[in-house]
Amino acid sequence: MSDSTGSPPVGAPASGCPAHASAVRLGGLEYQQTPAQLYRTLRQEHGAVAPVLLDGGIPAWFVLGYPEVCYVTSHDELFARDSRRWNQWPRIPDDWPLLPFVGYQPSVLFAEGPEHQRRAGVITQALEGVDQFELARECQSIAEQLIATFAGSGQAELMSMYAHVLPARGVLWMCGVEQGSADTEQLVDDLRISLDAGEGDDPVAAFVRVGERLARLVKEKRERPGPDVVSRMLLHPAGLGDEEIAQDLISVIAAAQQPTANWICNTLRLLLTDERFAVNVSGGRVSVGDALNEVLWLDTPMQAFIGRWAVRDTQLGGRLIREGDCLVLGLAAANTDPQIWPEAHVGQENSAHLSFSSGEHRCPYPAPLLADVMARTAVETLLEHLPDLVLAVDAKELTWRPSIWMRGLTSLPVRFTPSAR
Repeated sequence: MSDSTGSPPVGAPASGCPAHASAVRLGGLEYQQTPAQLYRTLRQEHGAVAPVLLDGGIPAWFVLGYPEVCYVTSHDELFARDSRRWNQWPRIPDDWPLLPFVGYQPSVLFAEGPEHQRRAGVITQALEGVDQFELARECQSIAEQLIATFAGSGQAELMSMYAHVLPARGVLWMCGVEQGSADTEQLVDDLRISLDAGEGDDPVAAFVRVGERLARLVKEKRERPGPDVVSRMLLHPAGLGDEEIAQDLISVIAAAQQPTANWICNTLRLLLTDERFAVNVSGGRVSVGDALNEVLWLDTPMQAFIGRWAVRDTQLGGRLIREGDCLVLGLAAANTDPQIWPEAHVGQENSAHLSFSSGEHRCPYPAPLLADVMARTAVETLLEHLPDLVLAVDAKELTWRPSIWMRGLTSLPVRFTPSAR
């Protein structure tokens, strides 16, 4: 995937590609801290589909409109998931930071047609075997263990000490991974890095380590199956091989861990900073459900997804999309599309958001329900044990992680009355 001889230099618009003089680079401080403003600007200048530049000046289309995102995700015959169609591969270097997202893998994430249905069916049945009440009890136990580590200090940084850890342990528990080992903690950290790398992180290396660890897990469960997601995938009559299951586990675990962590932390931020919720935060349960749903509309944990690739030349939002062009799904932009919220008011009235995407490649049922169990349990348990929880800094001092894909805080420092637990 290195640059081939004669190809245009990275950063220069290729012939027939969507990049042109008005293309906007996806990234930078504006996107990180105030993406809603960038979405408004893109809509004003380009409409529902905007030309953008990814890392290294690689061109793509950014789909902002709610109807347009729904159209793309419901027409796999036009916008498919197999990234090998991409017309920009000759210009992609081997160390490109987005390779973990777009580099083709023989997994459910890139599968199409009957093969995708087969792979997704295995995942769905395996997840359906998770007892949601048992998961809630396990997450409550995890939450209480984590709270006990900082309850006596009267202060905590909830992103790293709580929101990030709980769903990681929860999803690994569902997969039958031994809890508490150094190996498990390394897996948790590598998942975070591969999805949402910070300064100094190597997402490609982390992604490789995740794959190696999950391959070992599948082998262990093949030899000693148990009442867990991995074992149910192995025993499914579709007869997936170990490598296929290991690849699909990467998608399952990654989708459950970091996005749910951001969902938890973004919800806590809303509860602690919005006066509409402040009156009801004490005691925990009154407005947690409303806050969880509102976050999925306004600060969705997965704000953009790469991507879809055009199967042939087609039209979308008044744009000519060439065969092999890459489309980035602007899930957060679509959720705040003025066409569906004409009064600029996004409320809690329904769950028609696109935070779990839509169409055949959306998060498989019942994954959103399991994520909700983890997030709701995390928020409610924290507020029940620490009812006088408040921010330790001014709300304006909170900053967002430098990611165009995930929407999550760099930290959420809080203080509360110390308690002996």
